[in-house]
Amino acid sequence: MSAEKLATRVTSIRVSPSTAAAQKVRDLKAEGREILNLTVGEPDFDTPHAIKTAGVKAIAEGDTKYTPVNGTIALRKAIQHDFKTRLDIDCDLDRICVGGGAKQILFVAMMATVEAGTEVIVPAPYWVSYPDMVVANGGTPVIVHCDESSRFKLTPEALEAAITPRTRWVILNSPSNPTGAAYTAEELRALGEVIKRHRDVLVMCDEIYDRIWFADFPAQSIVSGMPELADQALVVNGVSKSYAMTGWRIGYAVGPKFLIDAINKLQSQMSSCPSSISQAAAAAALTGPQDSVEETVTVYRARRDRAHELINAIPGLSCLLPDGAFYLYPNCAGVIGKKTPAGKTIETDLDFSLYLLEEAGVASVHGGAYGLEPYFRISTATSMEIIEAACAKIADAVAKLS
Repeated sequence: MSAEKLATRVTSIRVSPSTAAAQKVRDLKAEGREILNLTVGEPDFDTPHAIKTAGVKAIAEGDTKYTPVNGTIALRKAIQHDFKTRLDIDCDLDRICVGGGAKQILFVAMMATVEAGTEVIVPAPYWVSYPDMVVANGGTPVIVHCDESSRFKLTPEALEAAITPRTRWVILNSPSNPTGAAYTAEELRALGEVIKRHRDVLVMCDEIYDRIWFADFPAQSIVSGMPELADQALVVNGVSKSYAMTGWRIGYAVGPKFLIDAINKLQSQMSSCPSSISQAAAAAALTGPQDSVEETVTVYRARRDRAHELINAIPGLSCLLPDGAFYLYPNCAGVIGKKTPAGKTIETDLDFSLYLLEEAGVASVHGGAYGLEPYFRISTATSMEIIEAACAKIADAVAKLS
């Protein structure tokens, strides 16, 4: 069968730009190039020992069978307790779903609700997968640009203006990938008041980075301050980023029962259930000591501060200080229009990212991939040594522009 026979849900979407950037780095390294990789959105720490031990214990004790589609009771109770104690969100066990990573939960939630004629409001800068998830399920992404004047955050006025009778979802990612921006309780309440006026609109809260937190205000979900939105909100999280468990593939969500039931129905036909072993490890992560999370956040904060300092010292570049996650999203407007030593004009942030890769051996992801130019994303989920060396090379490369 030729590629012409593929469904439009495949041909209408892109390969993830961040995945493509990471593959480009692997290809260049295979050719012998020395590349300082700032593209990876994955913790460079190992999964904590106690969590790995829980996984090994599950194997040793024969906990290797199918589980309920919506996850084991032990894991759902751990999720329930975490949401209550950390975010003050009450939820019954039948309002919790568990899947093969937060990304799967997000996609299946859209599969359950999005179709031709429906719209999803996607604030930009956005995580690269959001618009394509909408398109893959037949919907229309409505991109709302959120610039530096709002610290890259959606405002109530912009949200209200974007809502139409066709709106099914609004996506809130806090802290954000790629900017690290996080919403305050007051900002969430203001957005919640808009959503509350539109009872057919759902809000998808992607909070996968909410433990990697640096802001001087506490992490909170929109449902924390407005429990009346519990029937309109899907709060999505997982263990990948905070516990360095990306390969374990466990994500979860709390939401209205009709939506959780629909997600579970679809998952029953897709993957039956997540890995029983990974679920045991995830339950241990949520219920065990949180020292490892606190230790990694301290390291991430130091890396953020140093990268922010170094980037802002480079003429032509500037960067807001992120509230959380492990990314920076520098503005590169000051280098647009300049010429490289080879005589090529830097016309876009993609040109600039490619120039950094070729000239400096520094891999980043261009801002256009996240829906807002001219920026580029760098990840601090790597060592301080690599961050400092990469920023020095970026500074040298920018100095060569004319």
